[in-house]
Amino acid sequence: MARGQQKIQSQQKAAEKQAKMKKQAGHSANDQKKAAMAALKSTCAICKALMPDPKTYKQHFENKHPKNELPAELKEV
Repeated sequence: MARGQQKIQSQQKAAEKQAKMKKQAGHSANDQKKAAMAALKSTCAICKALMPDPKTYKQHFENKHPKNELPAELKEV
């Protein structure tokens, strides 16, 4: 077993390694989440679902809300 100075150095090294791993894991997840939210531009007028583009929004509207009239911004697509 390590004693004295070796033990302290080992604990410091392990703490630095864990801090580095935690920073890498948390940082990339937040960046991905922000990028994904920025890509969602359209919002369904009825159910408030987020869509990345007008084409997907139109498909969603036709499939999920067939009884409702198509919004003006989707008639052009």
